[in-house]
This record gives sequence, C-alpha cells and structure tokens, in this order.
Amino acid sequence: MGYASAMSEPIQIEVHSDAVCPWCYLGKRRLEAALAERPDLPVEVRWKPFELNPDLPVGGTDRAAYMAAKFGDGPGLAAAHARLVDLGGRAGIPFRFEAIQRVPNTRAAHALVALAGDRADGAVEAIFAAYFERGEDIGSIDVLVRIAGSIGLDRETTRARLAAGDGFDAIAVEEEAGRRMGITGVPFFVFAGRWALSGAQEPAQIIAALEEVRASLARESAPSDGR
Repeated sequence: MGYASAMSEPIQIEVHSDAVCPWCYLGKRRLEAALAERPDLPVEVRWKPFELNPDLPVGGTDRAAYMAAKFGDGPGLAAAHARLVDLGGRAGIPFRFEAIQRVPNTRAAHALVALAGDRADGAVEAIFAAYFERGEDIGSIDVLVRIAGSIGLDRETTRARLAAGDGFDAIAVEEEAGRRMGITGVPFFVFAGRWALSGAQEPAQIIAALEEVRASLARESAPSDGR
C-alpha cells in the first residue's frame, strides 16, 4: 500500500455495542454526526456484539424489577434517564424509557445484525429505535422478523434462522475476543484494528481520533528516504 492509497483507503471502525445500551444509541448518532461533518475521512463501519446481560433468560425480564435491583429505589435512575433524554434530544433521539417494559436477552438481536450483512447499519438503527423509542421487546423473534422485513430482508428466512439459533455461537466467540482486547463496557470504537475510543464521545472527539489514526497510517506508509 503506497502513500497515496493510505490517505484514501477507508478507515475500518469496529463499533462494539449492545441493543439495550442507551449510550450506544447516542454513540451511533454522534459517530454519524462526525462522519457527516467530515466526509473527507472515508470509513467502513462494522458492528460488533457485546451483551451487557448475557445471562438473562431467553424471554428477558421485567424492566422495573431489574432496574430497581440494579440501581435501587432512589432518584439516581430518574436522573440518569433525564440526562439521557436531554442528550438524546440534542442528537435527534426521542428516548422513551417509560415505554420499556422488559429487559430482553439481546443474543437474537445481535444475530439479526450479523444476518443483515451489508444492511447491518439499518438493522442496528431499527433495533435501537424499536427498543428506546417505542418500548418494543427486541428479544422477541416476532419483533425482530418485522424489523428484518423493514430493512428488506426476507421475513420467513430470517424467522427460520433466528429460531434455529443461526449465528448465536459466533456472537459468543466475538464477544470473548472483545473481552480479551480489554473491552468491559460499550460503546467501544476500534479504529483500523489498533486504536480505541471508549464511550459515547462528542463528534469533535471522534473526528480528532480519526484524524490521528489517518495521520498515523499515512506516516507508516510514507516512502523511506533510503537512509
């Protein structure tokens, strides 16, 4: 790869996230805002699974009880939701936490993203919107099949593959690889397989990271002066 091609080839961005992580939805919006601001920084985005609650039953669990057990009955949860509603509103996300009745097991949702192939971004977007904006149970195969249809996938094929657990084991393998990399929380962005950015950073921070990565790749590919 020569110097010129290093400057023009897309930077690979792996986004590790979970469908029930509101900060991941916010991180997606901020990444999109950064890329819209800097179209001269070509990238290829790949979505990677990270289940925050891998041990939940397949049918999920009651959200009110789950959140009370995790955060207690104090004002902390309400304050966290209010902050996310504010930040989400600025980014164009109408969070409706009050509509969410269940915390789902997200293995099937991640499988749908993998099955979506080059429509993975659309699948991620639709899953986030279903859960955080409409309170739908994204652990339900019926819901996921409807989402699949909305992005142009064949519904019956998707239903059969999800019901058979197609790709579920591969998700666990990818998550273990992420943990070996040191990923303990999401969203987590990996640039060009080597540089990382953790959390739902502001677009300016994402742009700065991309510029640094591009500069580093260009330096590595610059021709030697022969000395």
